[in-house]
Amino acid sequence: MTIIVVNNKGQYNHRIARSLQYLKIPSKLIPNTTSIEEIEAENPIGLILGGGPSLEGAGLSEEYIKHFDIPILGICLGHQLIAKAYGGEVSTSDTESYAQVKINIDNDENLFEGLAPDMDVWSSHKDEVKSIPKEFEILASSNLCDVESFKHKDKDVYGIQFHPEVHHTPKGSVIFENFYKICQNKV
Repeated sequence: MTIIVVNNKGQYNHRIARSLQYLKIPSKLIPNTTSIEEIEAENPIGLILGGGPSLEGAGLSEEYIKHFDIPILGICLGHQLIAKAYGGEVSTSDTESYAQVKINIDNDENLFEGLAPDMDVWSSHKDEVKSIPKEFEILASSNLCDVESFKHKDKDVYGIQFHPEVHHTPKGSVIFENFYKICQNKV
C-alpha cells in the first residue's frame, strides 16, 4: 500500500515524502535511477514524480511513466516529464517566476475534489507545459500558465505545475489525500 516518491533532485523532494508521512500515507523516497524491477518489488499503489532542476537530470522517470499502470502524479518537473513522455511540448515560460499564484480549477473531480473553484498555490514557472498530449485534458490554469494541471483521459495520470508540499500552498495536503484515495480505489 506504498506510494513511491521519485526524487528528481529538486529542493522539495524530501518535503513531499515528509508531507505524506505527516498525513500517514505510506511512502518511500527513491532515487530516479532505481530500476523498474526494484520499484516493482515494492508493489507500489502509486507513483509521485518530484520536481527537479532539468529534464536532462530526470534519470529513469520517463521510463517509469511509460512502464507503470498505476496512478501517477507528476509535480513540477514530474508534470513536464509526463507531458513529454506522451508527446506534449515543454519549453521555457514566457513569465519565469517562482511565486504564489491563484489557479482556476476547471475540473474538480478526483485530484481537485473539494478545492474548486480556485486555489492558492506555490508555483515554479521556469519551464512549463506549452501543449498537452492529445490523450490529456486540462484540469487547472492560471493567468501565468495555461496548463497548471492536467489528467490523462483514460488513466489515473495527473500532472501539476505547482508544489502542494510547501506551506505556501495552504491546501496542498488535500491534493495528496485525494491522490491517495485515487490509488486506494485502484487496489
